[in-house]
Amino acid sequence: MDVNYQRYVDRVNTLITERPGTVILVFLLVTAGFAAGLGSVETAAGTQQFAQNVPAEQAFQEVNRQFTPTFTADTGSTQLIQSGENVLGRTELLRMLRVQEELADRPAMRVSSTSSAASIVAQQLDPSATTPEEQQQAIEGATDTEIREAVRQADEQNPRFSGLLSNDFNRGSASASATIGVVTHQLPAGLEASSGQGGASPLTPIQERAQYVTESAGGDIRVFGSGITAAEFTMVITDTLRIVVPAALLLITFFLMVAYRDLADLLLGVVSLLMALVWTFGFMGLAGIPFSQVLIAVPPMLLAVGIDFGIHAVNRYREERDEGYDITEGMRQANDQVLVAFFIVTGTTVIGFAANLTSDLVPIREFGIVAAIGIVFTFLIFGIFLPAAKVKLDHARVKYPIPTFSTAPMGSGESRLSDVHEVGITIARAAPFAFVILLLVGSGFAGVYATGIDTTFENEDFLPPEEPPEYYEYAPEPLEPGDYSVTQNINFLQDNFQSGQDDTVTVYVEGPMEAPHALKSIHRAGDDPPDSFVREGGRADETSLVTVIQDHAERDPEFRRLVDRNDIDADGVPDRNLGEIYDYLLDSPASGQTRQYLTEDRRATRVVYSVESDASQQEITADARTVADRHRYEATATGNTVVFQAISDLILQSALVSLTVALTGTAVFLVFIYWLLLGRASLGIANVIPVAITVTLIAASMRALGIAFNAFTATILAITIGLGIDYSVHITHRFADEYEKRGQEVYAALEPTILGTGGALAGSMLTTVFGIGVLVLSLFPAIGQFGFLTALSVFYSYLASIFVLPSVLVGWAWATDRIAG
Repeated sequence: MDVNYQRYVDRVNTLITERPGTVILVFLLVTAGFAAGLGSVETAAGTQQFAQNVPAEQAFQEVNRQFTPTFTADTGSTQLIQSGENVLGRTELLRMLRVQEELADRPAMRVSSTSSAASIVAQQLDPSATTPEEQQQAIEGATDTEIREAVRQADEQNPRFSGLLSNDFNRGSASASATIGVVTHQLPAGLEASSGQGGASPLTPIQERAQYVTESAGGDIRVFGSGITAAEFTMVITDTLRIVVPAALLLITFFLMVAYRDLADLLLGVVSLLMALVWTFGFMGLAGIPFSQVLIAVPPMLLAVGIDFGIHAVNRYREERDEGYDITEGMRQANDQVLVAFFIVTGTTVIGFAANLTSDLVPIREFGIVAAIGIVFTFLIFGIFLPAAKVKLDHARVKYPIPTFSTAPMGSGESRLSDVHEVGITIARAAPFAFVILLLVGSGFAGVYATGIDTTFENEDFLPPEEPPEYYEYAPEPLEPGDYSVTQNINFLQDNFQSGQDDTVTVYVEGPMEAPHALKSIHRAGDDPPDSFVREGGRADETSLVTVIQDHAERDPEFRRLVDRNDIDADGVPDRNLGEIYDYLLDSPASGQTRQYLTEDRRATRVVYSVESDASQQEITADARTVADRHRYEATATGNTVVFQAISDLILQSALVSLTVALTGTAVFLVFIYWLLLGRASLGIANVIPVAITVTLIAASMRALGIAFNAFTATILAITIGLGIDYSVHITHRFADEYEKRGQEVYAALEPTILGTGGALAGSMLTTVFGIGVLVLSLFPAIGQFGFLTALSVFYSYLASIFVLPSVLVGWAWATDRIAG
């Protein structure tokens, strides 16, 4: 089937060549409309955005909601990290207490309480000292010997004390090199506990004020919390864009100068690129899509496709002008070919990017939406606006003395580039079938090898660097990155304090907790724990409703007798009258702890298991789910580790599903579009072969280079198809056009195709590789990996189109002749 699409192309060409001023005005007005949405673009950062709609995360939030977490729904906390030669000495104790006092005295800080090792020591000296001011007086009035003795007593009598001190705490000498103070704030809007880091936080302005207080106190006291983390995540996105986008524009401008070799054409290309960015970002603002770390990759990709379209449009127009056509007819002739090619490229690229909509991860879906819409915008701007502006410019050159430099198409004449491109034609003449078969077999082995790619999801992928790379020292002052404390503080806490939440997993159990077997089921689930669980006496080291009962029974003789009367098998776990036992606990000093493990309706509980710090996420998650299955009631394994592993699994699933959808969708689209437009459906299959080879090569390269699928690289295979198909479509569509013009002489058609279109592809490849490659300058290492892989995939796509596709097209022509004959 050969549809007469020419009438639609002719209508567009009429607008471009006869009413270019109107076209330009309309596009500028639309640009102004989208520019209005730029101010509405918000940022979203960190791992929280990936946890949305993940079942393990929903269970984690339910646990935090049901069991009164450390900081309730209307409070938030700030950590004060103090370092020094001895934070338990008089000077440092007083410094921490002065900071607590100053923070508490400021209404804007909304402080409801403060606590620290210094407070505990002061109250050992004077139990009546309940405020930071009174506690300072207690420290000032004590001798050094009394302070050291108070430290030892605090360690003996208060189980929280040592947890606030670094691992080098020495009870004998009453010394430690670091400590943590906690400030609790009342928040009218509240905070929702969730896994991961990042996201907006109402604590940001509070903690930024707290930084000024600690800086004026002297010593080394740092502020750490969700507010500072959120602010720095947003800052590092801004800093990355401030570095990457100018670097990309600088490199792109340089290569566009080489490609266009004309100042006016260069300006047209740059203006068109900026319009594509304004339309896309404006759409995000109007649609309410936040700009996340994953979307940092979108601007360079739009620049890449826009560069490709711009070079092809101008280069093909120059080819037609070299043939002797005037401005109007030259643009008509050029657009007859490139507009259709742009349409096919846009369709396949949109399919490649939109394949990410199959992901269960919200940021990856948003990436698919924004990238796909951005490609459509790029098609409209470079397919209609740029040619109209070029026509207007060249007519103006006839009337006015506008400087004109080189107007020769790239790759024309006896250039070295032409010699390189001739290699693909030479192979196609000599041994096309053997060459293609060899590549297909090799890519099959590469695909098998690529099945060993790792999959990860870690906070480190999203954290700003502890120390910016050295090359940032040479950046101009306006482009220098800010100072980031989040990673440094996290590493400091991990290195100097006992492991906390990351070394536990939680099992959320739903069922009637007053049933006689309820506690027995919880207790038995911890017998003979899996390898990644910490063992204690042959059982899992756990904290649960059972341990709350056992701990309180040791301190309260009356409660111990109640438990013994209802413990039929005398194993320390009651198995009748559980309602009466819970009533006693809730009326005792253990009521607060009990509520952390028993819901108000007594139909759910949680069990917190300690896990080995050196166990992998995968091992811990698998073992946590195994233990959850042992519970009699419905039980769900959750916690940061489990949530991150669930996201990691979804990342791999997203990569494989999006690859399948992109490759299948692209093949179907190409088969259909070549059948619809040219009556040659089989050209679609030929078009896909180089892209399939490229995908296997990029996947194999990932494993060889030790690059895992993560939140950023999960999209790389679909993107490889989306960008890679661009190169093969330009070659295939030009070949089909030349093939018909030259009486179906395959080698006669390949010559102008590879040497003409190949020149534009070379310019596009160089600008794209370096334009996207600047992502390696990103402050996020994972985004740097993404930029490198995307640039590598573009390079592979170029090589496949220039050196592999000619042999594939020779094979296609041979097969077509045999079938027709």
